[in-house]
Amino acid sequence: MDENSEVHTQFFDAYTRALLDRDAATIADHYAVPALIEFPGQRLLVTDAAQTETFFASAFGQYSGVTEVDVDVTVASSSEHSIWADFTWKYLGGAPDERNMYQLVRTDAGWKIAVLTPLELE
Repeated sequence: MDENSEVHTQFFDAYTRALLDRDAATIADHYAVPALIEFPGQRLLVTDAAQTETFFASAFGQYSGVTEVDVDVTVASSSEHSIWADFTWKYLGGAPDERNMYQLVRTDAGWKIAVLTPLELE
């Protein structure tokens, strides 16, 4: 499997579009249930897709000026059932850049985010 191509074209392009569109329902659809969203000072154990939708809807304000983003994705490791993707978001429009490690898991519905963990920007 070509993980870089699969992660870019089949998953993160659609995920990025949903984020730029501020489409919380589509963002939530990219997450597995259960999942873990691990932010400094805030840990969300996702047991229902509505939790992810609410979490992201509440965060949209900090990205209000963002209409475009440059992304850099590196597959750090992969197996048949998991992909670990190091993903840097370079926002155009005022929001601070971000870097996250995503663990994707293969589900019957395709790849889903099982764990999101922020990383330090390099």
